[in-house]
Amino acid sequence: MGDPGGATEHPRHWEPGDVARDTRTDRVGRVMGHVGPCYQLRPLTGGGEWEAYAGDMVPARQSDAMSPRVRELNRRSRDHAPRSW
Repeated sequence: MGDPGGATEHPRHWEPGDVARDTRTDRVGRVMGHVGPCYQLRPLTGGGEWEAYAGDMVPARQSDAMSPRVRELNRRSRDHAPRSW
């Protein structure tokens, strides 16, 4: 978990527009900016921002950045794909 006191070793500096996963909440969002040690992230699908410490943030994987709808369609496609025996 991130440290509000800034003791986390070498946290990454995030730029507005970067896509990150907040490991504390397991949410993915676009970096909107930061104030002090907290970054403001907004869900990729829109909505309200939340704050995360740099030490709690990791770069989002490609699968993290996909919209929830695309993830659901991909899951259904895999679940219902014809199987060759």
